[in-house]
Amino acid sequence: MDISDLLTPERVIANLHATSKKQALQELARRAAELTGESERAVFDVLLERERLGTTGVGGGIAIPHGRLAGLSSMFGLFARLERPVEFESIDERPVDLIFLLLAPATAGADHLKALARVSRLLRDRGICEKLRGTDKREALFALLADSAASHAA
Repeated sequence: MDISDLLTPERVIANLHATSKKQALQELARRAAELTGESERAVFDVLLERERLGTTGVGGGIAIPHGRLAGLSSMFGLFARLERPVEFESIDERPVDLIFLLLAPATAGADHLKALARVSRLLRDRGICEKLRGTDKREALFALLADSAASHAA
């Protein structure tokens, strides 16, 4: 599975305004609902439920909120670069400024875990994250994610 299978330029937010973890998740749920046709409340509830199990703030200023939605027909990704970092209860206690939202159909099985691993592997690369933090252009962010993912596809 490629990042380009999950992400399109329309699914990249260059300057998401949020002042808290909850607000960031609400904004991501709103945008995901617009793009998938799913209920904003259903998306938000899935994300909140996952956060209750443990933070999706994986460290290094990165969060990968994720969950499964019954009505979804395919894997869905949404990337956001925040205007300002927000507290996210991350494992390293650092605020988050890069968020990759991942939604999977309820029947996704191992595909959900493979996509999660793919995104995690990509965003562990500090060089890529520096470049993502260095631009606020949607097209540039998408190109960085798609091109970097292709070169990391080993």
